Amino acid sequence: MEISSTVTETQHQKFALPVDSEHKATEFRLFSVAAPHMRAFHLSWISFFACFVSSFAAPPLLPIIRDNLNLTATDIGNAGIASVSGAVFARISMGTACDLFGPRLASASLILLTAPAVYFTSIASSPVSFLLVRFFTGFSLATFVSTQFWMSSMFSAPVVGTANGVAGGWGNLGGGATQLIMPLVFAVIRDIGVVKFTAWRIAFFIPALFQTLSAFAILTFGQDLPDGNYQRLQKSGNKQKDKFSHVFYHGITNYRGWILALTYGYCFGVELTVDNIVAEYFYDRFNLKLHTAGMIAASFGLANLFSRPGGGIISDMMAKRFGMRGRLWTLWAVQTLGGVFCIILGQVGSLSASVVVMIIFSVFVQAACGLTFGVVPFVSRRSLGVISGMTGGGGNVGAVLTQLIFFKGSKYSKETGITLMGVMIVCCSLPIFLIYFPQWGGMLCGPSSEKVVTEEDYYLSEWSSKEKENGLHQASLKFADNSRSERGRRVHSAAMLSNNTPPTDA
Repeated sequence: MEISSTVTETQHQKFALPVDSEHKATEFRLFSVAAPHMRAFHLSWISFFACFVSSFAAPPLLPIIRDNLNLTATDIGNAGIASVSGAVFARISMGTACDLFGPRLASASLILLTAPAVYFTSIASSPVSFLLVRFFTGFSLATFVSTQFWMSSMFSAPVVGTANGVAGGWGNLGGGATQLIMPLVFAVIRDIGVVKFTAWRIAFFIPALFQTLSAFAILTFGQDLPDGNYQRLQKSGNKQKDKFSHVFYHGITNYRGWILALTYGYCFGVELTVDNIVAEYFYDRFNLKLHTAGMIAASFGLANLFSRPGGGIISDMMAKRFGMRGRLWTLWAVQTLGGVFCIILGQVGSLSASVVVMIIFSVFVQAACGLTFGVVPFVSRRSLGVISGMTGGGGNVGAVLTQLIFFKGSKYSKETGITLMGVMIVCCSLPIFLIYFPQWGGMLCGPSSEKVVTEEDYYLSEWSSKEKENGLHQASLKFADNSRSERGRRVHSAAMLSNNTPPTDA
């Protein structure tokens, strides 16, 4: 899995991977652990995987936990909502923290702050305490934002969709893996003679320890940027410290970020919802054994091994040929198909058909997640963290709303809720048609032929004249140059006649 680019001899000497003018890698070598690019990749997805395992460790054991704590359907629904609601604001905050302090410190700090909640799950004794530990554990899902920010800081435009897709997808694998891990750990502890109401409590020490160790690995081996950590670069004067108010303002006033937050709410938000309900759904509807229901539920999350990375890879492939417009069209088509298969899943009544449709549905909805973060890095250079946080937070908002409307209590059966959730996916994919980049165009039309807008015009518009005089815009200028590939193959090849002359035919 490699995408090549020409590099200079100097770059070869400094980095193991070829890099661009920002020292971002222009190749993605999956099986490399070379510092700093691929090391950051592996640290980010493993830590996010650990947080996913912790956040969704409870659902596969719910048939046991609900008997022990006397949980009602409403209690279970509330706890499921709590597990994803806390991360809404945590993700937005995480984006800002990454912009200001770097992804290394931001992610490791959050992981360590939320690890105690995983340990405390073992002493939950009531519906309220169970809800609280799931709520605070769910904050750790904000590490998704630092994962995507980190990859966007380490990998160049031609491969950033691939890097974001694989890191996010393999991290999301934790949602499927925990459906296998927790019943297995529970069974092992129970088989050595521990009563089942104690065994499930001991089992939670495994994800808690895993999460803690991943944070220390980030602090020990991680690096914020190709050239070093934020603090060192700021002290040496190689990176200017930006103002929070300016970073935040340029993020929240970019309408593209809000549309991507909405659409992400109904791809990743749906994934979180299904992670919370699918094991119990198959257990209750088809009268399966706990382990069998867990294995079926795991297949939904485990599709992230290839589906979300596939979305990122397809996004980069479409951009190489059709530019940003190719990324947008593919995102809309894949997410809409995911909604269609979700509707079908709610209608089928046999076990075998449900499993097949669920797997197809999972592939499309998870690929849409990867496709979304193939677009996100290009919305804003200055406020990348805020845009990533807004989009990631939108995923959690979608999960909260979906569970509140369709899966809280007994207003709808789960199969009806799944059908209605599919309708929401289709509807919430439509605003993608409104996303328009003046330098690249949108789904329905290309860039304006009357007024030529270049990448430099777009990304430097986030900086004032005074800031430009002080040289604060240099990183955006380099990014603008490196993002010209988003015009697509034909326009890009014609435009790159000179490194110093902005193209006039985009």
